[in-house]
Amino acid sequence: MTICKCPRWLKVTLIVLLVLGAVGGFTAWYKFFREVPQPAFANAEERFKYGSIGGENEAGLPYWLYLVLPRLFPEYLPGPGGYASLGLPWEPGHDTPIGFTKKTVGFLRVSQTCAVCHTTSYRVSHDANPVFIPAGPGHTTDIQGFFRFLKKAVNDPRFNPDNIMSEIAMVTKLSWLDRQIYRFVLIPITRQRLQQQNFDWMERPHMPGWGPGRDDPMNLTKYFMLNLPEDGTYGPADMPSIWNLDKYKPGMALNWDGATSVPRSVIIDSALGIMVKPQRDFKEQMDWMENYLRKLPAPKYPFALDTARAAAGKPVFDRHCASCHASERTGHSVPLAEIGTDDERLKSWNKEAAIKANQVVREKGVIREGMVEQTLTGYVAQFLDGIWARAPYLHNGAVPTLRDLLTPPAQRPTVFWRGYDVYDPVQVGFITQGPQAERNGYRHDTNARANSNRGHDFGTRLPEVEKNALIEYLKTL
Repeated sequence: MTICKCPRWLKVTLIVLLVLGAVGGFTAWYKFFREVPQPAFANAEERFKYGSIGGENEAGLPYWLYLVLPRLFPEYLPGPGGYASLGLPWEPGHDTPIGFTKKTVGFLRVSQTCAVCHTTSYRVSHDANPVFIPAGPGHTTDIQGFFRFLKKAVNDPRFNPDNIMSEIAMVTKLSWLDRQIYRFVLIPITRQRLQQQNFDWMERPHMPGWGPGRDDPMNLTKYFMLNLPEDGTYGPADMPSIWNLDKYKPGMALNWDGATSVPRSVIIDSALGIMVKPQRDFKEQMDWMENYLRKLPAPKYPFALDTARAAAGKPVFDRHCASCHASERTGHSVPLAEIGTDDERLKSWNKEAAIKANQVVREKGVIREGMVEQTLTGYVAQFLDGIWARAPYLHNGAVPTLRDLLTPPAQRPTVFWRGYDVYDPVQVGFITQGPQAERNGYRHDTNARANSNRGHDFGTRLPEVEKNALIEYLKTL
């Protein structure tokens, strides 16, 4: 029997290779895949505003790249102030806006959560600090502006490792290894991934800009998540409030057009829209989000109330509004012919898209009640809790204030500026006219496609005294 004896040098070489392989594997895991839980949050509201839902793992931006992009490309933002110029809600002491999370998955990453679109900001005067309402409509947030900024930045030749690393070196000192990772891996991959995203459909000439507080939700789903071909539709919609979900009973719809009949499914689908695939704790994250939003009360009106006038407004509401907004119709679709509002949102979704969406979600391994696989024919009669904080009004945000909503459509403002957060307690909505609104807001032209302020003329013929009483009552909801 012959025993093969390997030369000593070969044994040493094999050992060295094994050690190097182990070190390399550990380093790769540590620098790219090691997941570090976020520090504990002080309360549920903080978790809602800054807690990860898993978007960082495959769709997050490297933190230092995120930080320096506004410094490198300020001309692609609406104005000075970096990301704040996009109207993102931002609290003092934070280096990311509300709705942007920081989490280490190998390296520190930034991603978005529900709070970026669902946090209301209001101020009592132009020189006051903002107050933030979690789960309210993000009426100042310019999501399309953020997409446009990223698209222009990654397609600029100055988006290269030399320029970016020089800018990063001005704000932090990375280790030698981290510098190599950023230069040769993270920056090129981030550019490639963002260039592969289809943003072009948002820039078609027949489509006006979304403006702050709106997105084109069904087309976002079709082109980003489902990879469907462009079909020429355009359905911008206001970001809705998502507080107090306990009010929704089985079969009631959270979204504007009734595309999904279960609020939990809306939460799940919205979360899936910001990640490549759900993470292993996705169900637990969605359970937490749903439970938090179910019990979160609508915000109380923060200004003075005329209680006697509000009491007089209750019977006016019962006669003219309750049949849709406090009845068995609430949370259910009302035919478009009855409401008469802009129909572009309904055209942007169909039965075939719903079937495809349900298929894609199943393939991701997510179990939820599916989207309604039928043609949509109307808009959902909304609950009115916290209605004072949900301006502008209608599904497309085409009516600035509650007082304007009680004005005949032909007399409503045809041009106003949305996105300014100083509140007007008389008109019940945000200030949309004047130099400050024009300087800080986005011009909304109701004559443009999908921006119409027509329809919902209920209550517009009431005597002025009853309108005033009704408005005062609505402040109490």
